[in-house]
Amino acid sequence: MRKAIKYIVILMSLSVESFAQTFDFSGQLPLWTTINPKEPVQIQTGVRYIPEFSFKKPIKKKYSFDGELSVNSYITSLYYNDSIQINEKLKPYRIWIRFSTEQLEIRAGLQKINFGSAMILRPLMWFDKIDPRDPLQLTEGVYGILGKYYFLNNANIWLWGLLGNDELKGWEFYPSNKNKPEYGGRVQIPFFTGEIAGSFHHREIDKSNTIYKGYFGKDKFTENRYALDFKIDELVGLWFEGTINQKNIDTLAITKTINIGLDYTFNVGTGLSITSEFICFDNSNKISETGNQLSLWATSLNYSFNIINSVSGILYYDFVNNDLYRFLNFSWTYDKWNFYAIAFWNPDKFQIYSNLGEVSLYTGYGFQLMAVFNH
Repeated sequence: MRKAIKYIVILMSLSVESFAQTFDFSGQLPLWTTINPKEPVQIQTGVRYIPEFSFKKPIKKKYSFDGELSVNSYITSLYYNDSIQINEKLKPYRIWIRFSTEQLEIRAGLQKINFGSAMILRPLMWFDKIDPRDPLQLTEGVYGILGKYYFLNNANIWLWGLLGNDELKGWEFYPSNKNKPEYGGRVQIPFFTGEIAGSFHHREIDKSNTIYKGYFGKDKFTENRYALDFKIDELVGLWFEGTINQKNIDTLAITKTINIGLDYTFNVGTGLSITSEFICFDNSNKISETGNQLSLWATSLNYSFNIINSVSGILYYDFVNNDLYRFLNFSWTYDKWNFYAIAFWNPDKFQIYSNLGEVSLYTGYGFQLMAVFNH
C-alpha cells in the first residue's frame, strides 16, 4: 500500500508540474445501503470515493500524450449474525499514461481492458469484472501495456502484455502468477454491417496459495485462451462469442464457452430497449468431449420516462438448477446527483458471478438504495 501511494504522489506531481494547463480533476462519491431480510439478516452500508486526476498534452498536430490517476477508497459496515464487520480499503484504481496518433495508441499502467459484443453474460470478460447489475459499472484494472492500431477501413489490431496481476479476473477460478508475464492480442475486421474478431491470451497459473492447492494435479501450469466473436446490425443487433480455454493439466483441461445474443429497441414511448443472451459453459478433458455444463439465459429491459427517470430490469435463468434471478432498478438524475432504488429476488444459493465478492448479499430477496454525487 505504501508503494502504491508513493507512485500516486509521484505521478500526480509530474502531472501538475508538466501539464498544468490541461490538468483536470473530477470524482465520484457513492453512498449505499443493502438490506437482505432473510434470516440471518444482512445489512450493509458503505461509502466510496474515487477521485480522478487526468491530463492531456498535444504534441504538434498529430500526436498527444495523456494520462489518468484515480484511487478507489471505501469503507463498509456489514451487520450479520448479530455482529458488525468493518471493511476499509485504499488502493489505486487507474494509473496509466498514453501516447496517441491518428491511428495508433499505446497505453501503459493500471488500466481497464475489455472488448467483445456481449453485454450481460460475457465469455470475453477476460480482464475485468464488470457486473451488469451495477449502475456504476465499476471494475478493477490490470497492470500492463496495451497497443492498438486502427486501419483506414475500420479494422484494428490489439496487442497487450500484463505483469504483476494475481487477483481473479472475469470468470477465472485460478489466479495468474504475478511474476510471469501474460500476453495476447486481438484482430478485428469489418464484417457485413458489423465486425468479426479473433483473440488470444497466454498466462501462467499459480494456485499454490489458494484453496485449490493440491487439487487437479500440479499447482503451476499454463493456459491459452482462443476466441472468435462477431456482431452484425440489421433489423436487430445480433452477436456471437465463443472461447476455448486450454490448460496443460490432466483433469478438466478444456473450458468451452458460447454466447449468442441480440438487442432491439421497440418504438414505445421514448424507446423500450431489450437485450437477451444465452451462454453455455462446458468443462471437459478434450475439445471433442462433453463434460460438466452450465447454461444461463439473461434478458434485460430498459425504459427512460424522460431525461430524469428510468427503469431497468434483468432476469437470469439457470437451466441446470432451474433457478430464476430477478433485479429491478429505478433511477433518478438531478444535476450532479444520481439516485438508485434496486430490488432483487433470487435463489438461496447464488450460482452466477461467483468472483465478484459480495454475491451472498444478493441471495434470497432484498433491496439496495444508492446515492451518487459526481463532480
